[in-house]
Amino acid sequence: MEVAAGGAGDRPVTSQETDAGPDTRVRLNIGLYVLALLLACAVVFGGVLAAQEHRDRGRAAGEQERYGAVLAAARAEVEAFINIDYRDARKSIDGVAAGATGKFAKQYDSATSGVLETLKRNRSVMDGEVLWAGVVTVDPDSATVIAATQGTVANVSTDDKPIARYFRLKLDLQKVDGDWLTADLEFVA
Repeated sequence: MEVAAGGAGDRPVTSQETDAGPDTRVRLNIGLYVLALLLACAVVFGGVLAAQEHRDRGRAAGEQERYGAVLAAARAEVEAFINIDYRDARKSIDGVAAGATGKFAKQYDSATSGVLETLKRNRSVMDGEVLWAGVVTVDPDSATVIAATQGTVANVSTDDKPIARYFRLKLDLQKVDGDWLTADLEFVA
């Protein structure tokens, strides 16, 4: 004789108490399968979100690196361009040429001999720094940067006394063999 659960054992178990099991077990198994399926879906969805976040962070880090490289190259070119001393003019000219490419490199190279003569004749000394620079546009192989400078210019026309000068420059850069080089440089208002 079977005893009903929780019972004292003084009455027999009815068929209703033992037959409730198969339907209940089926429902319980279906419920567990549904729960397992929902958990699996949640894990897959979470994994997709985590992978997407990782990809987005990697992309953002790559863009930040590109911005940093563009700004560093632009600042170096502007610093070379606004710091010229007639006593070591070739070094100044070579500094600008090292960061130049394309049309700008050709124009700068063709004007070099005239620039050297003018610098020596006028005893020109330009000394300056980049106050700020900002990226206007950037893509994987080109960029545009605006830079503001302050500095001084001394030459025979200033009686060799430094006079304050402020320049605003726009640089178009291109990525050449992994380096950002200036393809065009112009003064802007």
